[in-house]
Amino acid sequence: MISEIITKIFFLIAVIDPFGTVPVYLEATKQLKESHKKKVAIRASAIAFLILLFFIVVGQLILEGMNVTLDAFQISGGVILFLFALTMIFGESKPESEKLMISDYKHVTIFPVAIPSIASPGAIMAVVLLTDNHLYTIYQQAITTVLVAVVVSLTMLVLLTANVVQRRIGEYGITVISKIMGLILAAYAIQSILSGLRDFFTVLN
Repeated sequence: MISEIITKIFFLIAVIDPFGTVPVYLEATKQLKESHKKKVAIRASAIAFLILLFFIVVGQLILEGMNVTLDAFQISGGVILFLFALTMIFGESKPESEKLMISDYKHVTIFPVAIPSIASPGAIMAVVLLTDNHLYTIYQQAITTVLVAVVVSLTMLVLLTANVVQRRIGEYGITVISKIMGLILAAYAIQSILSGLRDFFTVLN
């Protein structure tokens, strides 16, 4: 149980990528006063958690309403996560690509800090996968929800100390960490695809 929790925490850290959000946050709030910057960090984290919580609760209902099988969801979810991981590894780094999205420096809390920097498409897909009703009990899903809250809270703390993090690690270091997170995410995505294919062919046999 402890090992499963640790694995989920590392996976959620990989997909949410708190350190990768730092340059985006600093760029988005560079014209704001220090007190306002802290409000953005707190509000953006809260909004991101509510978005992820929404998909934890409703994501499964949407899939079942569309008659999507568990195997199909595991495979498609794994493919999407894998493609997302590839952009983290080979594409523009998360900080660089998301900083380019900023056009209005007065309204940055929701976009791009909460979405897509914290509650990214990969993070949304990940929480839906981790709370699938067919694979996990209500108790396990509740634990996952708490872990999501913990990782988002960690992200908020990282943002509140963003200037220190930026000075200590540097933007190059943050990019390296983001790519390592992409590798971890890619491994999980492949595992999800393989599990879905195995179960699909087991049913056929």
